Amino acid sequence: MTRSPGLMVPLLGLSLGLALSLPEAVTDDCGSLGRVEHLVFARVPRTRELAPLVRASGPLNSLYGTVRRFLSVVQLNPFPAELIKTLLNDPSSVKTDEVVRYEAGYVVCAVIAGLYLLLVPITGLCFCCCRCRQRCGGRVKTEHKAMACERGTLMTFLLLTTLVLLIGMVCAFATNQHTHSQTGPSVKAVPETLISLRGLVSDVPEELQAIAEQFSVPQKQVSKELDGVGENLGNIIHNRLKSTVYPVLASVHSLGQALQVSIDHLRALNTTSVELQEAQRHLEPPVQAHRDRLLALLQDSWCHEENCKRVLSQASALQLGADFSQTPPVDDVLHRLKDVPETNFSSMVQEEKATFNNLPLLVQVQAVSVVKDVKKALAEQPEGLRMLAQAFPGSEAASRWSQALEGLEQRSRPYLQEVQQYETYRWILGCVLCSAILLVVICNLLGLSLGIWGLFAREDPSHSETKGEAGARLLMAGVAFSFLFAVPLILLVFATFLVGGNVQTLVCRSWESGELYEFADTPGNLPPSMNLSYLLGLKKNISVVQAYRQCKAGAVLWKVLQLNDSYDLDKHLDIKQYTHKIQQELQSFQVDLKELDLLSPTARQDLEALQRSGLEKIHYRGFLVQIQKPVVNTDMWQLAQELEGLAQAQNDSLLRQQLQEEARELRSLYQEKVVPQESLVTKLNFSVKTLESLAPSLQVNTSDFLDSVTHLKGELPVQINHILRNATECFLTREMGYFSQYVTWVRAEVTQRIATCQPFSTALDNGHVILCDMMADPWNAFWFCLGWCTFFLIPSIIFAVKTSKYFRPIRKRLSSTSSEETQLFHIPRVTSLKL
Repeated sequence: MTRSPGLMVPLLGLSLGLALSLPEAVTDDCGSLGRVEHLVFARVPRTRELAPLVRASGPLNSLYGTVRRFLSVVQLNPFPAELIKTLLNDPSSVKTDEVVRYEAGYVVCAVIAGLYLLLVPITGLCFCCCRCRQRCGGRVKTEHKAMACERGTLMTFLLLTTLVLLIGMVCAFATNQHTHSQTGPSVKAVPETLISLRGLVSDVPEELQAIAEQFSVPQKQVSKELDGVGENLGNIIHNRLKSTVYPVLASVHSLGQALQVSIDHLRALNTTSVELQEAQRHLEPPVQAHRDRLLALLQDSWCHEENCKRVLSQASALQLGADFSQTPPVDDVLHRLKDVPETNFSSMVQEEKATFNNLPLLVQVQAVSVVKDVKKALAEQPEGLRMLAQAFPGSEAASRWSQALEGLEQRSRPYLQEVQQYETYRWILGCVLCSAILLVVICNLLGLSLGIWGLFAREDPSHSETKGEAGARLLMAGVAFSFLFAVPLILLVFATFLVGGNVQTLVCRSWESGELYEFADTPGNLPPSMNLSYLLGLKKNISVVQAYRQCKAGAVLWKVLQLNDSYDLDKHLDIKQYTHKIQQELQSFQVDLKELDLLSPTARQDLEALQRSGLEKIHYRGFLVQIQKPVVNTDMWQLAQELEGLAQAQNDSLLRQQLQEEARELRSLYQEKVVPQESLVTKLNFSVKTLESLAPSLQVNTSDFLDSVTHLKGELPVQINHILRNATECFLTREMGYFSQYVTWVRAEVTQRIATCQPFSTALDNGHVILCDMMADPWNAFWFCLGWCTFFLIPSIIFAVKTSKYFRPIRKRLSSTSSEETQLFHIPRVTSLKL
């Protein structure tokens, strides 16, 4: 079977193509691994939130403001920084005169309260003695013209004083109740704030631990991509090598086809040569016999015509042309190519192509053990991240603070219960004393009402003096209540004033102005055990004022505590040792492609046999020399036609018959012997020309191909490892990018978002609201209103005693009937009056 020589076209430039198919370096193309995922990390939620306390505005706010202004007048001295410093650092060295000097306003108030406490009871005792002797609180002796004016003035002032007492009493009741109602929530808010603050302190390590646990996000992503790393690497190697392997396999296929074509044509050349030689041995005798007969027949005397001479000339040339016994031998070449090819190149190429196409699966199978080791290394957590929370500055302090706050919260509960209990006692006492003032107010109002009623009833001659007397007695009862409750009132007022006033002026006022924070910031004011930096375990001092302002603005501990110098965050986020271990495990992966042979041993043997066969050394020109000669020198078919024509021109029937017989035999010999040989010559010519054009390049290409394949098989593992190394580097760069995303996120979380200290500023603000707004303000408003009432008892006593005289019966009257005063308050004469 013959094939077209066009199949050899792909072999042209084969050696050059193989030489250029493996570049010196493989260009890195990490994009083949796909798009890098953007990791989403869960925000760290705060388990607790400290809600800010806000005192709702109400109708008592103006009263609270008045009390604060009053206390600012009482306490004009600034914040006693030196006195507090001495008290905190060396309490035994505190001088009494310094305390008295600072509390000068309260000392003055204490003196006033002492005078009140001394004079009012003494005055009350004196008045009681006078009343027993019927000397005080008597009646008007005689009527006079100015009595109505005096009486009206006294009643007016008593009424105004009573109204002031009533207003003060109502405010005292309201503030007393408000103080009591605020005490419960305030006392309850203290442990709640401490619990919340303790939870917030303990939340800082928990938040850091939650951030450290988010390391599982890149771990899971890398682990997920490791499951397909073998196939991805195999695809990369396949894509990089297919431009080399596919042409090589195509060249192997073309070379196998060329080998088969060469063998087929060589065998055809040998077979045809033998057949031609054998055919010539059988063709030569009949051709010679025909020539002899024709020469004998045409050389007679009758052959004098021009046609006959032409036929005679053709008959003389009737003999064999080509001598195929002179063709070069090809037996040695055929012997060397015996049993070649042993390999089915088409099947071999298909198998090698299938093996190469299965490269991703092969790499994936070989990568299983490496992926397992990488995942084992991946499952570990970097040491720095494990210590992220424990090594954070203030973690130990947070633990101490948490324990301290827990202890404080536990210890505060009994005291707070006592506070509530004493507040209940204070509330009861306040209600009793407010009720006492209410009795005085009621007595005054009823006394005024009955007294005025009695005055109007004096115009009736038949009236009795009981109404006026009852009014006077009620006024005197009010005076008695005033003297009776003056002492407990002033004692309660001064005690609550001393406590509440100092809380407001010493604590609340300096708290609001920031003097407390400035005091804490001043070095040496606080003992070392109370230093904020010491309590937080920091090496660098921080400003309380600045820290409070930053916390209130929502800053995080990283900024507030200035942890850049005391906490090496980069050290804890350094995962190079962790990633280096992963890199080592992954870079140790090697691909074994022994199954990819490109050229089987039998195929190589076939090509080597072709290389050694000497196919190019055959003397193809020797074949072409004989092929170019005709099989027979004379055209036997034309000679037969000439004989036919010559026979037709003869008159001799015997000669005609002889010539016709020769023509017929020549045609028969031509058809049976010459035509088959001519077709064999054509076949031989095709094989010779094919081999002549194919053999030189085939030998060179075969030699070059074998050398290139040998070189390729040596370079292929190197190139595969180079591609694998580059692809592994791309994969590692991609995976390390996920850890870089995590490190960037952690740095942003720690330095910008988590561990906010705003709850601490909220706790301080809540403490101010609890102490100053919820407790101190209503407390101070209560003693202010109660003190207001207490001091207005003095004019109430005076006006009540003075007014009561005008409500009692008068012994002597003015005689003038024309007097308007006498007419208005005409009282019948009483001969006998029982006092």
